[in-house]
Amino acid sequence: MDRNHYRFRSLWSLPAPAGPVYDALERIEDYPRWWPQVRGVARLDATGGVVRIRSVLPFDLVTTLRETRRDPLAGVLEVRLSGDLDGWARWTVTPTVPNGTLARYDQEASLRRPLLRRLALPGRPLFHANHTLMMRSGRRGLTAYLQAV
Repeated sequence: MDRNHYRFRSLWSLPAPAGPVYDALERIEDYPRWWPQVRGVARLDATGGVVRIRSVLPFDLVTTLRETRRDPLAGVLEVRLSGDLDGWARWTVTPTVPNGTLARYDQEASLRRPLLRRLALPGRPLFHANHTLMMRSGRRGLTAYLQAV
């Protein structure tokens, strides 16, 4: 087992229609407006960008995202990750009754930053907790953002 390999799944139940949720998730350059842990996004072109994230732990992760799938009809946004994280991430947006949305986030990635790789064994529970807190904050931020627009 690769101690630096992670799989995450988060489910966000959101009180907004699927269309606006998908639109918000599609615009990565706006993530810092509603997701405090996304500290910066620099667009490279129409299908990619560099994202800097930092949650509770005292380090930033810098990752390049490259779009691999954008399918509004299926509600799917998928990117390839490279940099401090290497792997993929996917949002799947599904309408729920009566006018809500389930946003499912799946990620499979390996840490590439040397310091974090050396901390793989003792840091693993902290890295999981860090991710959980970041996702919880993202859901709250997106909910507030969608209610304001």
